[in-house]
Amino acid sequence: MFYNNNFTAHTQLKVSPFFERTSKLNESQEWRRWAGYLAATSYELTHENEYFAIRTKAGLLDITPLKKYIVEGPESQQLLNQLVTRNIAICKVGQVMYTPWCDEDGKVIDDGTVQRLSENKFRITSAEPNLEWIQSNAMGMDVIVKDDSFTTAALALQGPNSRSILNSVSSKTLDKLKFFWMMETTFGNIPVSISRTGYTGDLGYEIWMDPNDAIAVWDLLMDKGKFFGITATGLHALDIARIEAGLILLDVDYISSRHALIESRKSSPYELGLGWTVKMKKSGFIGKSSLHKELKQGSDWSFVGIEIEWPEFEKHYREVGLAPGLPHTAWRTSTPLYYKNEQIGYATSGTWSPLLKRYIALAHLKSNYAHEGSELMFELKVEHFRKLTKATVVKTPFYDPERKRSCPK
Repeated sequence: MFYNNNFTAHTQLKVSPFFERTSKLNESQEWRRWAGYLAATSYELTHENEYFAIRTKAGLLDITPLKKYIVEGPESQQLLNQLVTRNIAICKVGQVMYTPWCDEDGKVIDDGTVQRLSENKFRITSAEPNLEWIQSNAMGMDVIVKDDSFTTAALALQGPNSRSILNSVSSKTLDKLKFFWMMETTFGNIPVSISRTGYTGDLGYEIWMDPNDAIAVWDLLMDKGKFFGITATGLHALDIARIEAGLILLDVDYISSRHALIESRKSSPYELGLGWTVKMKKSGFIGKSSLHKELKQGSDWSFVGIEIEWPEFEKHYREVGLAPGLPHTAWRTSTPLYYKNEQIGYATSGTWSPLLKRYIALAHLKSNYAHEGSELMFELKVEHFRKLTKATVVKTPFYDPERKRSCPK
């Protein structure tokens, strides 16, 4: 796919090092603001082909807008162990850990990954700007904290053919690279780091490089990936994939405690389904005492997956002479959930899953109603009138292929 668009961005937003290529490929010219950058929502006029590339071939996404920070020095491990809920002391060189970080009240500020690049050097990725917060917590410690957001470009290559494409260009095989580990390699004479990570819940990798090499890497992947069905992919397709994978999104599924105007908008890791990331046995970290108290008392809220049941959903539309009104793209609006006549939660994002053929959503529920199999009522509008239709609490991730974690034998 190549379109001879000659799009020039007259905007105060930043453009990534890949923009020279992505702007020409973007037939729809639909863009979204992401962390101060222009980011493609879909390259084609609709996102379906890009979504199925992620699930059946390979989707290539520009993820340069991610915030990236380098923490380096003799006390870098100690600093990170104080900041995040995971135990960084057991993170080995070349390993990546997903983790949230909290305020003193145990409420989530942001979530992202920690990459251990060497014994005393780490890279943090996040959605929000966190440089000042990291630096303020590093006062008096033997560490250097640097903003790596503009000195490292990044791509995500996601889908069942992603490993084959990378093996065709990498000087080292990726066959033994495990889930949430990373390696150094070269594409020809271009040095890159590759982590087996992503935001799609599928086999996938993220490629980290010098911005000066961005165009050469893009061109190489697109050329070598033709045989494998590589497709430039935007945020609409990514949003569907991440909901299928049950992955949370800042400012959609939760609000940073740094920006929440009232206490009820804040969430702890336990309330976001991230209790598995909280390592209480390690020494003190920010928010530990509050989280320990919550662990003993239990959380008032839980974060769950729900499935909107089809027969009754369809019936509401048939009654007014319409075909069912399924969302064309993933939605990001708070939608009330009820048990009998009581509102007991709200869905934060949802989508029709093209692969699973299910209408799914992510939701905050009062913990008493959050058990798998619980039956709820989901609010929808049909021809300007509010209706309630059946929904059920289900296990997440909705989609979890074995290839995501496995290596070739």
